[in-house]
Amino acid sequence: MRRVLQTIVFLFIAFSIAAPALAQGAPPQGGSDQPYTIEYYYKVQWGHQQEFHDLFLKNHYPLLKKIQSTGRMLAIKIEAPAYHTTEDGRWDYRVTITYKNSTVATTANPDEEVLIKQLWPDQDTYKREEQRRFEILAAHWDLPVTDITPK
Repeated sequence: MRRVLQTIVFLFIAFSIAAPALAQGAPPQGGSDQPYTIEYYYKVQWGHQQEFHDLFLKNHYPLLKKIQSTGRMLAIKIEAPAYHTTEDGRWDYRVTITYKNSTVATTANPDEEVLIKQLWPDQDTYKREEQRRFEILAAHWDLPVTDITPK
């Protein structure tokens, strides 16, 4: 009996702690046929911000624009912070992409490799420069966001 009581108390405490944590997530984005927005954050090694920016504009931005022209993406915005922050919260570039819907945003683009080969016939240079762009990254994360502005 004592073992059963201990188990019940343990489960009650565990549920009491877990329930509020589970309820704190952001509200889901709109329906499956609604636009879906993701913010992509890039934190670059000190001293390499301009190099990263140049490589991004040369080798990734044209691909994003090409994909946007197919209708998979509705909007692309690139931003940099105006001031510095603490190192643990620092990011150098934020790319916000609004996709046509959540399915498009969360599945691989079957045409991406073809588009890359069309845009950059010199694949050796393209691959070398993309590798360099990722070598100078200190961190990268993706954050789906939900617009909760009241109507």
